[in-house]
Amino acid sequence: MLHFDLAIVGGGSAGALLAARLSEDEARRVVLIEAGGEPNDPDIAKPAAWPALQGRDYDWDYRTEPQAGTAGRVHHWARGRAIGGSSLLHAMGHMRGHPDDFADWVEVTGDQRWSWDGLLPAFMAIEDHSLGGDGVHGKGGPLPVWLPGEEVSPVALAYIEAGAALGLRRIRGHNTGEMVGVTPNSLTIRNGRRVTVSEAWLTPSVRARKNLTILTGHLVCRLKLEGSRVVALEAVGPEGPVEITSEHIILSAGSIESPALLMRSGIGPEDVLAAAGVTCRIAAPDVGRNLQDHLLGAGNLYAARQAVPPSKLQHSESMAYMRAGDFEGTGRPEIVVGCGVAPIVSERFTPPAAGTAYSFLFGVTNPSSRGSLKITGPEAGDRISIDPCYLQTERDRALFRAALAAAREIGNRPELREWRERELLPGPSRSQADIDRFIAEAAITHHHPSGTCRMGKDEGSVVDPDLRLRGIDNVHVVDGSVLPSLTAGPIHAAILAVAETFARDIFPN
Repeated sequence: MLHFDLAIVGGGSAGALLAARLSEDEARRVVLIEAGGEPNDPDIAKPAAWPALQGRDYDWDYRTEPQAGTAGRVHHWARGRAIGGSSLLHAMGHMRGHPDDFADWVEVTGDQRWSWDGLLPAFMAIEDHSLGGDGVHGKGGPLPVWLPGEEVSPVALAYIEAGAALGLRRIRGHNTGEMVGVTPNSLTIRNGRRVTVSEAWLTPSVRARKNLTILTGHLVCRLKLEGSRVVALEAVGPEGPVEITSEHIILSAGSIESPALLMRSGIGPEDVLAAAGVTCRIAAPDVGRNLQDHLLGAGNLYAARQAVPPSKLQHSESMAYMRAGDFEGTGRPEIVVGCGVAPIVSERFTPPAAGTAYSFLFGVTNPSSRGSLKITGPEAGDRISIDPCYLQTERDRALFRAALAAAREIGNRPELREWRERELLPGPSRSQADIDRFIAEAAITHHHPSGTCRMGKDEGSVVDPDLRLRGIDNVHVVDGSVLPSLTAGPIHAAILAVAETFARDIFPN
């Protein structure tokens, strides 16, 4: 049996940051427990290689239930299974979100720590931004955030010009609080290399700390409960079963595995647990519910008039956030259109050869559809049923139509004339029914699952505003599962800010 003062379950983005920050106290014995191994694939460092990383042995590669809203398709959900988690796999975009996203968090938690202003010190602390030092962007933090200039593709630059000609503002990146507008994407890249969270926080000097233990290849199967405390973690490691005890436990296994671990431990909806053959220890109806994810339509595809040079970045070089039907509108975005310097399409379409086409991705920033996930059996190897309920509300369907319309309007602008030969998808003369069928076929995950252990002030929330698991004295949940609602853009930056805020303001010293 292994004993520690603090056990962090999950070595992904939140867990790696927390292990580094909470082991700064030399008197605290910390263990970071990760089911996967150390990342050693050299392709991880290559920004343009990221789509090809999915499905490798450090990807959990979850699959959803067939989705009625996307033509009955099953979607692959890439999630990192190694130290660094999904920061090994994602597209490296760093976007904090819009201030109104966090106002929604304050409304459901009653806690100003989760506001834009409350989280701003954490955002700045984690960043080493190329625009840093201006009082808005962080400088000197562990994670590089780079706003590219001359490296941006000429196709993306023409796309930005087209958006500006339609009335979209030119903004300085996506991290000032103003998101509506056109700009290159800010990326977690330094000197042409992806920088993962494990590289940024678990540096050699951090790993050398005598009070920090990193256990790789250890899958935590369940929490062992006695009364209102977890007295041990039951895990399986390279040498077989092992129990790990700790005074405090932080679940950072992510939006799929954190709720699944709770359910396997008897904490969750009674009907789900009964169907899975698990005895209910603590009834928690919202565990696994409130599941959210961003979708992107892939894509509004154009045959190129001239050869499209390969991306020097990571293919998706610019995301334009906007109001639906109003390029000149301001405030909180409703839709997004992204420029893909490659023929990016869903699996339902055959992409043209690289260099012969480019695509515009399109989606909804704050979808209202809500899904759920549940375990199907008591063991860690039993399938997790994931049902995101994509495009289940008329609001989401209407905004998706508006996003595609915006993509096509940008795509047919004169500013793109030298690149555009013709539109390939969805093609001309489409009725609304045809457009809806196309969206259902084209929609792919933007890889932002969240919300399955939502924080809130109400008794039905899974964790309270301090991220403490309701009903248990010594467990917190700190990862994307606690987000009560999505931010407008990629959620990775917000998850890091939540973890940093927890480390600095909440966790008991």
